Amino acid sequence: MATIGTFTLNADGSYTGAIHTLAINLKKVQFRPVTDKSSDKSPDYRVTAGNADLGAAWKKVSKDNNDYLSVRLDDPSFGAAINAALVVIEHVHTLVWSRSNGHKED
Repeated sequence: MATIGTFTLNADGSYTGAIHTLAINLKKVQFRPVTDKSSDKSPDYRVTAGNADLGAAWKKVSKDNNDYLSVRLDDPSFGAAINAALVVIEHVHTLVWSRSNGHKED
C-alpha cells in the first residue's frame, strides 16, 4: 500500500489536497460531494483537478467499522484506471493505492 496523496476535510464536506506519484503531480485536487445522486450506486463524490474530472468516490465501511472512500481515478494520460482509498491514517486523510493481485473471478 502506497500513499499517493493527503487531503483535508472541509466544513462543506468536500476534501482538498494533492496527489503525487512518479507520473502525477497534482497540487489542487478536490473531492466534491454529489448532491443530486441519480441512484444508490451513483458516486458520492466527484474528484476534480481544476476543470478536469479525474474520477469518483463512494462511501464505504471497512471490516473494522471504519469509514473510508473507495476512489476510482482515470485520465487519458493513465495507462489504466487507478483504484485507491481515502482513509484516515494517524488523523490524516490519506489517499492510498495498492497494485491489484491479478484477475478477479466472478
